[in-house]
Amino acid sequence: MIKEKDIISPSYINLQNSKYIEIDNLYYAGLIVTNYYHEQSDILLKTLIETNINMNISIFYEKQDPYKTIKDLTYHIGNVGVELKESNQNRQDIDIAASTYNDAKYIRREIQVNNEDIYFLYIYINLYSEEIKELEYFLNKIEGITQSKGMQTIRANFRQEELFISCLPLMENMKLIKDAAKRNILTSGLLATYPFISSTIFDEEGIFIGTNIYNNSLVFIDRYNTKKYKNANMCIFGTSGAGKSFYTKLLILRYKLLGIKQYIIDPDREYGNLCKELHGIQIKIGPTSNTYINILEIRKESIEEGETGYLATKIAKLIGFFNLIFGELNEEEKALIEEKLIETYKRKKITFDDKSLYKQITKNNKKKYVFKDSKDMPILEDLYEVLGQDKRTKKFEIKLIPFVKGSMKFFNNYTSVKLNNDLIIADVYDLGEDNLKYGMYLFTDIFWDKIKECREEKKAIYFDEIWRLIGVTSNKYVASFIYKIFKTIRKYGGSGVAITQDISDIFSLEEGTYGKSILNNSSIKTFFSLEEENIKILSQFTSLSEKEKIEVKSLKRGECLMFVSDDHILTKIECSEMEKKIVEGEKTQ
Repeated sequence: MIKEKDIISPSYINLQNSKYIEIDNLYYAGLIVTNYYHEQSDILLKTLIETNINMNISIFYEKQDPYKTIKDLTYHIGNVGVELKESNQNRQDIDIAASTYNDAKYIRREIQVNNEDIYFLYIYINLYSEEIKELEYFLNKIEGITQSKGMQTIRANFRQEELFISCLPLMENMKLIKDAAKRNILTSGLLATYPFISSTIFDEEGIFIGTNIYNNSLVFIDRYNTKKYKNANMCIFGTSGAGKSFYTKLLILRYKLLGIKQYIIDPDREYGNLCKELHGIQIKIGPTSNTYINILEIRKESIEEGETGYLATKIAKLIGFFNLIFGELNEEEKALIEEKLIETYKRKKITFDDKSLYKQITKNNKKKYVFKDSKDMPILEDLYEVLGQDKRTKKFEIKLIPFVKGSMKFFNNYTSVKLNNDLIIADVYDLGEDNLKYGMYLFTDIFWDKIKECREEKKAIYFDEIWRLIGVTSNKYVASFIYKIFKTIRKYGGSGVAITQDISDIFSLEEGTYGKSILNNSSIKTFFSLEEENIKILSQFTSLSEKEKIEVKSLKRGECLMFVSDDHILTKIECSEMEKKIVEGEKTQ
């Protein structure tokens, strides 16, 4: 009969060498931590755990009797105090004696006054490898790391067996090595030895993102996990060529496989090939396109089932759009525009009564009411005519000429596309630099309505080059609308993704109020390589440490610093060859 002990026991153990032991083709060698800096402000073992080195770390704590400790300390303080007074000040060990005297007084005071407990601390580090040369390399590296963290170590030569046993999960601190490792520590100092440090992020139902740069552990993130994250929003920042767009496309691809609805605003025509590969819908709007979106159309999904106020909701959104066209409107001008919008809809028999949005049709000899379609809605030309009939709004009529009769008359059409796909790309590239904001706002309005259709479905809206909507070239009404999306989208099972390479621009409107709000309302922040100027701006609105500022500046293409809730992790984005071909637009078989 084979017993459990036989199953877990090694086939052989070689103890012939004093510098290491050999067990089942693995070589083991250990380090004993013998001393520490007096003051520790960092977690001692964090750097060790985050290295990609095979090791076992064992920590023992032995609580001491405080009364006996105080008695021994008092005796020691008395003896050393007398020696210091009577001794020759030229003694070589006078400084050491004075230091131990002060340490003893400090420990006694902490125990008596602050109710601290005192422990004996033992730390052992056992490393292993298949090759002796690699094991030696590991030992040298760990010795360097421990020294930089204020820990002194010695190699456990001739005591490798005892250290190996002490590092097994047997709760056995071998006597032969205890004296070398024993150091006293107060309760407050135990914080520095906290061993359970999250070196990676692994959400069980998450998608694969990449690997931890320091220890090659896998990074899986489930941004829709409401128990772990406050929201599913993301910010993706990085300079051109840092890997920002590749990462975004990779996310879209992987979430498409999970059946999550995704809507992308594409000002730079980057997502066309991806859309084709994933059988999505690409809607182009511009002078050469034959697809149209009616900005004045009221859609059934614009308010949730059971709510009321179709026209009021639409007018509020249109005020933001016309702020982009007419410039910053004052309160009087907004009231005038609202008055003319109400009149424009009234001419199409649409009022604040939601029943006016429905029409009666006959189908199979049965009459029923259905929501009015695009042809029943007004278009910009209808508003243009209403504005021209009032001297007070004549100036607004003139500003609408390009949108009704001029170079942007494609805005003056009925909607010609159906938005019935899980992946929709809004291509606004043809609008040109000065007019991109109009198309981006138009599709933001449409996609926001799609987001609100069903609370139970997971979905996401991606704002590429979001600075155009919340930066200085926009206005506070549009920026407020975008901020509202990031603040409330979680209620609808959605995720807002802000993407930009122009860090300064997203903080340029209203002293960065909207950029900061969107950043703070994103549980996941991803920073690819950034220029020093952008890092300085970003550090004003995030908790970037000095070390992280240096890391972000020196990141290679495809590497990023991720803030996932409270965790900060350096990550290398990884993908398969098939994913790479799809993302980069290469033909796949």
